[in-house]
Amino acid sequence: MSGLAKKLAGQTAVYGVSSIVGRVLTYLLVPLYTARFAASEYGIVTELYAYVAFLNVVFTFGMETAFFRFANRAGANRRKLYSQVLSLLLLSSAVLSGLVMLLSGPIAEILKYPGKERFFIWLALVMAIDAVVAIPFARLRLEGKAKKFAAIRLANVAANVGLTLFFVVFCADVWQGKYLTGLRPLIGYIYDPDLGVGYVFWVNLLANALFIPLLWRELTDFRFRLDWAQVPALWRYGYPIMLMGLAGMINETLDRPMLKYWLPEGFYPGQSNLTAVGVYGACYKLSIFMQLVIQAFRYAAEPFFFSQAQEKNSPATFAVVLKWFTLCCAVIFVAVSLNLDILEHLFLRRPEYRTGVAVVPVLLLANLFLGVYYNLSVWFKLTDRTYFGTYISAGGALLTVVLNWLLIPHLGYLGCAFTTLACYFLMAFTCWWLGNRYFPVPYPVGRLAAWLLLAVGVVAVGWYVPIADWWLRQGAHVLLTLGFVAVLFVVERRTLPAARVAAKP
Repeated sequence: MSGLAKKLAGQTAVYGVSSIVGRVLTYLLVPLYTARFAASEYGIVTELYAYVAFLNVVFTFGMETAFFRFANRAGANRRKLYSQVLSLLLLSSAVLSGLVMLLSGPIAEILKYPGKERFFIWLALVMAIDAVVAIPFARLRLEGKAKKFAAIRLANVAANVGLTLFFVVFCADVWQGKYLTGLRPLIGYIYDPDLGVGYVFWVNLLANALFIPLLWRELTDFRFRLDWAQVPALWRYGYPIMLMGLAGMINETLDRPMLKYWLPEGFYPGQSNLTAVGVYGACYKLSIFMQLVIQAFRYAAEPFFFSQAQEKNSPATFAVVLKWFTLCCAVIFVAVSLNLDILEHLFLRRPEYRTGVAVVPVLLLANLFLGVYYNLSVWFKLTDRTYFGTYISAGGALLTVVLNWLLIPHLGYLGCAFTTLACYFLMAFTCWWLGNRYFPVPYPVGRLAAWLLLAVGVVAVGWYVPIADWWLRQGAHVLLTLGFVAVLFVVERRTLPAARVAAKP
């Protein structure tokens, strides 16, 4: 690979360490949640965070990507731009979070969570903080301060994990008299046993509040200014990103609420609809291994793509990046899908959660195509045709709603998984087809399609060829995984010299 591609790989590694370590630490909470909370309780977390993911897009208004774009234009005054964008988000976040807090009672009633108004107040504050710190984090990425970015993110995750262990494990155990009973009166001042799963939201708020002192230099290194003459230009660039993000969140998270309301009662014997949401949400977490790579890649790739926009050999570089990204994701898809017998017992502690594990390979493949889409979307961001991203995401959102409506009553949460796969595949294909017209890039589509078909075939063999003995089955799955990796290495090693030439600036 070229020096530029190696630089991207290096930055991805730094972002990836923070993302992977952070996600792994957070992911270790999944066994805790699935052990301490019934699936019906975890369903509350799953549903409300689906709404949070959707509203987070509204809170940022696409300003993060707009900041990158305008900051990389010739003659841009980055300091002035930073002040402008951060001021906008400070004002809008105060208004939006204030509205949610003011209407927390009616919202709780509408969503059938009466008496849980404080959950919505805490989440409103969480979203406000997330929106405000998005621009300081974007500034760190723009300035190449990946280590500081990673350190702050890891501090947030460490606080989240530590506070969760404190409230959900230590305080709960002491209150129940499992150990250190002498501390029970003291614990009574800070612990409310009736809050239950609400501690997930409370801890999230406390951990997010830590961003403020950690980003104090970036948060105070600006002047509050609202240059209304500049706002229309920022808005014109950012609102399609926001609409695209909203459509993306429909694709990514709206299946949880849809499952709650569209699943026929009694579809899963002995499980309520909210329990089904909890099962699906917990199983969805097992696709985190794919999401880790995608998140780390996105942090590094967006500023990288913008910085390389004017290079004459940038299309060849982009093609090399997509190729190796897809191949890495294919390995993850095979490795995780074939080792779910082990992973499900490690992370899904109650048997009720493991009833939905069949959705995991489908969701892994779906997230792979989402990562491919993020790669392909570079063309409309670099050509200032972000409205195409809006159209593509809106089409995916419409497909998500229609297919979930059709499939959930018949397939349950497996219908949600297949809908996610269909949506992301369609988005990736459409983005590639349009990109060939407006920003041609020599992506090795046929070669990558062949590898993905082989990966799916390997997983299908592992899942559907019956092997009764557990140890023999695991051994066969390990051999299948290693065989796929070996074939990939042998074949693609021969293409590395050609890739270096193609990516050479």
